[in-house]
Amino acid sequence: MSTTLLIHDTGKVRTLTFNRPEKKNAFTRPMYEAATEALRQAEVDPAIHVVVLTGAGDVFTAGNDIGDFVKNPATGEDAPPLLFLRALVNQSKPVVASVDGPAVGIGTTMLLHCDYVVASDRARFSMPFINLGLCPEGASSLLLPRYAGMALASELLLFGEPFDAATALRAGLINRVVPAAQLAEVVAERAQALAAKPLEALRVSKSLLREPLRAEVNATLRREGIEFSKRLYSDEARETLTAFFTRKK
Repeated sequence: MSTTLLIHDTGKVRTLTFNRPEKKNAFTRPMYEAATEALRQAEVDPAIHVVVLTGAGDVFTAGNDIGDFVKNPATGEDAPPLLFLRALVNQSKPVVASVDGPAVGIGTTMLLHCDYVVASDRARFSMPFINLGLCPEGASSLLLPRYAGMALASELLLFGEPFDAATALRAGLINRVVPAAQLAEVVAERAQALAAKPLEALRVSKSLLREPLRAEVNATLRREGIEFSKRLYSDEARETLTAFFTRKK
């Protein structure tokens, strides 16, 4: 059992908590592997009707742990971030996300594959791929223009600047913004409300909503992964990552 991913069941709701608060819940390879396995287990467990994703403390996730990411480059079809995203995309049960504080990189793009997202009024989102010499991931190049419109999607992906919960709501990334003090209560109530619905009806309804785009989503994940791998070994990416570590030191 990974200590960096906590698993807690409340009735028919399984909560997965990203648990590296000292590193702003940044993802390492073992965290991705644990989260992927937890999603797969929830998928086949008949006692679980809803999955909740959240972060420990007042942070959702800072995205990839850059140090771990450089040591273990996420390339190929079996890259841990890609396997995690595919497990999320293929989850037939509703996935609810509870977002407090920063949601960076994959911390934002994973929300495109969740079914109900509640953010606190202090949540901050960012897809800074371009600032690292990289490119969009998580099928964001496909889904964000559909949800947000091309103008806003282009702004968020091409500038790579942080944005607030009100902008995330306008972009269709989240469903609701609540005061931080009410976040846990609202998420628990919404998750339990979903869990009380007939499970097969939930699955069929989610499939009808998601299935028309599933092939495109998987194809886009593949294309983005190929381009992401190329960018990762580019001179631009090496320069920006070197600058990042220099500033950190």
